[in-house]
Amino acid sequence: MSGHYEAPIREPLIIGHKTYHDITEDIARPIEERAGKLWWYSLYAALVLFIYGFGCIAYTVGTGIGAWGLNRTINWGWDITNFVWWVGIGHAGTLISAVLLLFRQRWRMSVNRSAEAMTIFAVCQAAIFPVIHMGRVWVGYWVFPLPNQFGSLWPNFNSPLLWDVFAISTYFSVSVVFWFMGLIPDFAMIRDRAKTPFTKKIYTILAFGWGGKAKHWQRFEELSLVLAGLATPLVFSVHTTVSFDFATSVIKGWHSTIYPPYFVAGAIFSGFAMVQTLLLVARKVCHLEQYITIYHIEIMNIVIVLTGGMVTVAYATEYFIGWYSGSRFEDFTYLSPGAATGPYWWAFWALIICNLVVPASFWFKKLRTNIIWTFIVALVINIGMWFERFDIIVINLSRDYLPSSWTMFKPTIIDVGVYLGTIGFFSVLFLLYARTFPVIAQAELKTILKISGETYKAKEGDEHH
Repeated sequence: MSGHYEAPIREPLIIGHKTYHDITEDIARPIEERAGKLWWYSLYAALVLFIYGFGCIAYTVGTGIGAWGLNRTINWGWDITNFVWWVGIGHAGTLISAVLLLFRQRWRMSVNRSAEAMTIFAVCQAAIFPVIHMGRVWVGYWVFPLPNQFGSLWPNFNSPLLWDVFAISTYFSVSVVFWFMGLIPDFAMIRDRAKTPFTKKIYTILAFGWGGKAKHWQRFEELSLVLAGLATPLVFSVHTTVSFDFATSVIKGWHSTIYPPYFVAGAIFSGFAMVQTLLLVARKVCHLEQYITIYHIEIMNIVIVLTGGMVTVAYATEYFIGWYSGSRFEDFTYLSPGAATGPYWWAFWALIICNLVVPASFWFKKLRTNIIWTFIVALVINIGMWFERFDIIVINLSRDYLPSSWTMFKPTIIDVGVYLGTIGFFSVLFLLYARTFPVIAQAELKTILKISGETYKAKEGDEHH
């Protein structure tokens, strides 16, 4: 990989005149040094949310899902909204790692590790919601085709909810293997630098006997490509399968062939926004400004503009179909003139402003290279994509074919608590990860130092002059 030519006019991916030793020191520092106050404050805040959310889940399991704001008409509410939101966030990690590895994009090396970790932690949060939505958590294993003593109890393979189980469990397992395998050379680096016997023992086990031999690297490269090849179809299949929860139903507004590609584009859109949010924080807290540069941030913002454009086309198509069909029932769907002026108008306009208007600012180079603005927009997109899922589920279900069953959804404190709890759990996992695992793939980063490091770029520029 290091033998590849790179045009001298391209911006360096590693700035600050780094050497190989500098990269090792910088990546190992957050793990080897004591955690700062900011990290501890963040952990305490996340733990408070997590414990509160866990209490709400325990209350839900003990009381039943009547503790939520669901009613006879709206039987999916915040729970499935949050499920689809978390699955969407988990998309960018595998895309950055697998697809960009196959396309030999070098800029991914500074961001792929955190994106992969984010994928795994987000899928963990997503898995919570269908299980507690069942109401009877203790029979959750019935979704798997297990031999059993209860007679002919077999899952219904015609149900899209069962397809979810297989799609997400496959996605999760491949993502974990891909993430862990990429960490092995970095674990070996921490093992070799360990000061205490306990730390050395832990990282020795995690490093799987890695010695950095040519044979080890050859196997590492081959397995990376194989796993990337396996993971790439999963990027598209997982959220396509999630969209089938809606698209294969006969409910107006859901029964739509545009859903699979639209859900995939929306998932990548929200996933990249969450990667930006986490990377900008990690970049500051772990002092990684020389490895996660403005150039990296700009490229990711360009991907956000691209996928945001796809989502915009999908919104326009949905809105047009709702209007053009002439059906008065279609006028109550989540993207229709009725939704824009009806009782959920605030949710409709939150979706439009957060996902269409605000991200359009990234068309301007000055704004997409501004770190504070990028952070604000990334947060706004995350909020907007939550509203999109809320609108799809709640607005479509709130207006049935019979006016007598029309109703409004009012979330309870338990609904809100479970959602906040998953955000707390996700934050706890990410904070612990940042303290124990190398946040950037230093072994891969070293392969591009001589072609994309600032020092070598400067030399190359001088030679050309």
